[in-house]
Amino acid sequence: MAKNQGVYGFIKPSLDAHTMGVNTAAELLRECGFEVLIADERISMAIGEYRHEASRRKVLDWILANNISHLGISYRLDKDDAVRMVGYLLEELKSSNLLSYQDGPIKHIYFAGLPVSCEAIEKEFGGLVKTYMGGESAQETLVKLGVPEDNIPSDIVQGSKYDESLLQFGKEIIDSQEYSKLTPIDRSGYDDFGSRRDTVVKRIDANLNKDFAPLMRAHVGPYSSLATREENVREFISWVKTLAKTRFLDILSIGSSQLTQSNFGEDWGDRPNGGGVPVNSPEEYREIWEVGRPLLIRTYAGTKNIPDLARMHEETLNICWHALSLWWFNKLDNRGPYDLYTSLGQHIETIKYIASTNKPFEANVSHHFAFRGGDDVTYIVSAYLAAKLAKKLGIKTYILQNMLNTPRLTWGVQDLAKSRALLKLIGELADDNFRVLLQPRAGLDYFKPDLYEARIQLAAVTALMDDIDPHNQMSPPIIHVVSYSEASHLATPEIINESIQITQQSIKKYRQLRRSGNIDDMSKNADIDERMNELVDSAKVIIKAIESSIDNPYSPEGFYKIYAAGFLPTPYLWGEVDEFRHATELRTKPVRGGLKVVDKDGRPLKAEEVANFAISNIPDAEYNLRQRTLSNLKR
Repeated sequence: MAKNQGVYGFIKPSLDAHTMGVNTAAELLRECGFEVLIADERISMAIGEYRHEASRRKVLDWILANNISHLGISYRLDKDDAVRMVGYLLEELKSSNLLSYQDGPIKHIYFAGLPVSCEAIEKEFGGLVKTYMGGESAQETLVKLGVPEDNIPSDIVQGSKYDESLLQFGKEIIDSQEYSKLTPIDRSGYDDFGSRRDTVVKRIDANLNKDFAPLMRAHVGPYSSLATREENVREFISWVKTLAKTRFLDILSIGSSQLTQSNFGEDWGDRPNGGGVPVNSPEEYREIWEVGRPLLIRTYAGTKNIPDLARMHEETLNICWHALSLWWFNKLDNRGPYDLYTSLGQHIETIKYIASTNKPFEANVSHHFAFRGGDDVTYIVSAYLAAKLAKKLGIKTYILQNMLNTPRLTWGVQDLAKSRALLKLIGELADDNFRVLLQPRAGLDYFKPDLYEARIQLAAVTALMDDIDPHNQMSPPIIHVVSYSEASHLATPEIINESIQITQQSIKKYRQLRRSGNIDDMSKNADIDERMNELVDSAKVIIKAIESSIDNPYSPEGFYKIYAAGFLPTPYLWGEVDEFRHATELRTKPVRGGLKVVDKDGRPLKAEEVANFAISNIPDAEYNLRQRTLSNLKR
């Protein structure tokens, strides 16, 4: 540990599912030699209940028990709630004489959240709290956290030449303003366009040609805590009408609220919505589909009664594809009411139903491991397992979501290696009855709050997407466009459309530059090939170990044991830590822009070592499963 610098303690309220910023900052500090402690589920629950004195006392006891001197809070939801949370905690710290100017142990307090929350906290609390709006570079983050520049490793300062070239390309795209002249692409050249018989596969296949432009998907989810539930739904429907009329968007993803996912059709009373569109009836979904034509529409899966909600989404929205998170959106991440085993059972039942509809399926899996500190091999293995499960259950079309820039400080060359390894392994599953459609997207916390810089980043990450399979004009077939305002404020229809224009112009221009030889041919980069082969070989070791040591691995029991034994390391797991302690035992750390599993001394572990570790834990995993099964039977 760096001498005389104290302990950094980070807290994230359990209501907020965003964990990447906390985990990334923690790993950066550890790379610099500092001790970092991330609050467990009990303290995360307590800070979320900050209005209660007993809860605040739990937080203070945690601070004192762990000798914390630098306290960080991350909260990316409601601004007013963020200000109150920080205010209550500050008052508790002051009244207990814990701040440094009172001769207490707390030297600095940090807050990371939405720009509006940061601005409000800076205004309310002056210089007492340092804020982070997102998008800060690694070096900027560490300097703000009080790390001397001499303690910052050269790799972090160095960055990547390729990333810089992408940002320069992005700057040229935005400064030229040529993207603003783009008009919507006419996708209507087939019989079922915009009808109940329309599908995403039909729309892709009808548009495949030498000038193919990927279908554009975007997440849309307005919400205001000042409006009623019904008013929020009406506002969303007006946005859908606008997006359908302007025709830039192909696939609209409804950003439904947590309550929609977990308590659909119930009386919500005064429970917090937590952001997102509060849809709560089949009739509202039917209206959304009707006014949204000819858009293809999809929405989040449920976290309770999952198969029933999938059927309802099919009947009301003609949902263009279903997405499930398998190991996630349950008690593991505090996003759903089920334990992991129950959740897996419902997910697999739902996938069987999806297969019966012949609709595509998206496994929303890999980036959730990355959010919780999972390494690059875990990212790939989890995606492969999900894809193979889907194929075994009868899915014919698989949407392969690939979140880049996750964690945000991942180098572009590492993203290309990881993406190509993903495509290679899952591509081996493809045949006449199993089609794989790549869907890349920017990282959840990639963009800066400065909108000019964020536009540049959007163009840059689009070029990165096109370098995944650079000589295939039909790849990627779908792009999940993350709007450039992500780090600043909610994307309106106008911002969504502009983001699509930036994405389309970037693809078009980057391909022109490639054809003319004015950019590096990233298909011939030896470093990327070497890292890709390393990732493929390591992933195959883990997959072989799973399939040879776990009985019936592609089942609820198998997926439970895979995770409980530690085949998929997630060191920053928030929930159910006792039951899944082996998943959290192995550490990870950034290594030259990627993420690797390491031992207690920071030495990268070979895949064989990770596999042997997990195999040794299978008896524990089987015991846990028996206990879980017995517990569920008693209910």
